[in-house]
Amino acid sequence: MKICVFTTTRADFGILKNLIIKIKNEKKFNLKLVAGGSHFSKKYGNSFKEIKENKINIDFKIKQKKYYDDIFSIIKVFNLTLSNSCKILKKIKPDLVLLLGDRYEILSVAVAANLSKIPIAHLYGGEITGASIDDGFRHSITKLSHVHFVANQIYKKRVIQLGENKKNVYVVGGLAADNISQVNILSKKELENSLNIKFKKNNFIVNFHPESIFKNKSLGQIKDLLKITKKFKDTNFFFTAPGLDLESSNIINEIKKAAKINKNVYFFESLGQQKYFSLIRLSSGMIGNSSSGILEMPYFNKPTLNIGERQKGRLTSNTVINCQFKTNIITKKIRTILNKNYKIKKINKNLPYGKKGAVNKIIKILKRLETKNLFFKNFKDLN
Repeated sequence: MKICVFTTTRADFGILKNLIIKIKNEKKFNLKLVAGGSHFSKKYGNSFKEIKENKINIDFKIKQKKYYDDIFSIIKVFNLTLSNSCKILKKIKPDLVLLLGDRYEILSVAVAANLSKIPIAHLYGGEITGASIDDGFRHSITKLSHVHFVANQIYKKRVIQLGENKKNVYVVGGLAADNISQVNILSKKELENSLNIKFKKNNFIVNFHPESIFKNKSLGQIKDLLKITKKFKDTNFFFTAPGLDLESSNIINEIKKAAKINKNVYFFESLGQQKYFSLIRLSSGMIGNSSSGILEMPYFNKPTLNIGERQKGRLTSNTVINCQFKTNIITKKIRTILNKNYKIKKINKNLPYGKKGAVNKIIKILKRLETKNLFFKNFKDLN
């Protein structure tokens, strides 16, 4: 079976990496990898390098000249990805296209695959992110897809609610547990040398993205968040760059300015999975509104301060503390986490995103999948 995998950001590659490697090493499959989106942007960390570092060949590249975050530039990215995907799929002629998530670039690939009459296997459907325009993209990709690998029964019900055939919806869990178990975690000294940092008594990772359903909100939010860092002198705040979304440049510019002035603020365009997971392991917790705080952080049994509404609707474990975007409340919650008497609740036995084994489950399903008549499907009404 010829499987074509598309990756458009450091985030989706990090999640897909071990699945890609497993597909690549299986004799039954012929893997073709296409990289596009922000992978080739210096501003967003040139994350294509991480693909190469993992000895994974990029068969086709979708590059653009400039990477801006206004609406017209994003529409240009969508159009560029759509037209190039059609050309690439015509060359590859895959039996199946494998896509993950909810990005607008991934939606354009899904449209291209449908125009090319190629079935799609989609990961992470059925989820909800209330304050992000990606929410609608995700559900649209679900409708354009033919096989669905979801994290749990609740997400399966949502996919079926969208009219998909329950026979083609598989609960496999999330890929985070598999990915974490495969990474060689760096020691404190190794990480300090590698990132040119010095750990303080307390250390937070901060992943903050635009609440893209709202207009002109990001700049004020990131300024408020950076003001809070000044209240904690014995604490480091390691900021990572947001993805290429509407208003993401505002966030990046403000963090860079703060990192030049404040000794406890650091900025990284892209850490790569090994350094990122190593930083999580040594951190006091995570602050922000990233899916990583919900999908990955609980497996380290570390607290996530999930602020605002971007992840509203996602199932969470009891390591996640939901918090309104109000500076006094955020400050209070950080102090609570840093209190020496604070103890994180014992992690749920039944994690919303499952335990290890998702990669092997997906491989097993793909091996027995018949793609010949998979593309043509009917809308299934609920009883």
